[in-house]
Amino acid sequence: MWLFATVRRTHAQSADSGGILVAASGVFRSSPLRLLPGQLTAIVVAISFSAGLNVYLTVATLGLLARAEVLTLPPSLDSVASWYVIVPCILLFVIEFVADKIPILDLVWNALQTFVRVPVAALLAYGASAQLSQGAQLIAALLGGAIALAAHSAKIAARTAVSHSPEPFSNFALSIGEDGFVVFLTWFASRHPYWASIMVLIALLIVISLLGFVVRSFRNLFRGARQGLTNTFRSDSPE
Repeated sequence: MWLFATVRRTHAQSADSGGILVAASGVFRSSPLRLLPGQLTAIVVAISFSAGLNVYLTVATLGLLARAEVLTLPPSLDSVASWYVIVPCILLFVIEFVADKIPILDLVWNALQTFVRVPVAALLAYGASAQLSQGAQLIAALLGGAIALAAHSAKIAARTAVSHSPEPFSNFALSIGEDGFVVFLTWFASRHPYWASIMVLIALLIVISLLGFVVRSFRNLFRGARQGLTNTFRSDSPE
């Protein structure tokens, strides 16, 4: 009887321990949803910068990482992990990857993307900060849009710097490097948000130090896109 009672007591303790472990695992699984304000700000900074470089690749990477359970998105961004969002983003990324390599078309494409990358980055920042107050969400959205605009401007400046190169390899290598950095930064922000934000802040300081060149590059982008479209229409029109 003593042995039987001991076995029953041991079994009950094991069951209780198992229940505790299950409950704890559930807490740890859901813990990424409740980030500290500092961590949340760091992730918003990194993701916004990635979106400013390539918004379609950023959203697709976030969705794939969420589906692979590498990171947990807040409920307000659950749609990002849907195939209905991931697949179109991948297709748009492929279009951008090709358009980025074609003269004139790359200018037009990047000019148009100014009105896509910045708003989408602001929306991502707004959704990522859903656990904060309404005012804090608006500040996060403004911060995300501003960082995306800075990243987008830096991309334009870099492209302007290599656009005069006679060989096409420089532009191609720069495009590949940007895409690889977007994937890395998006993943790195999910693992080490503070270090990712430090990388972005250093990049932003470089952009600010080259602000004059960045502004001129931005103006040249729209001027070149407009001239390219004008020349295209003129060549296509009958004499």
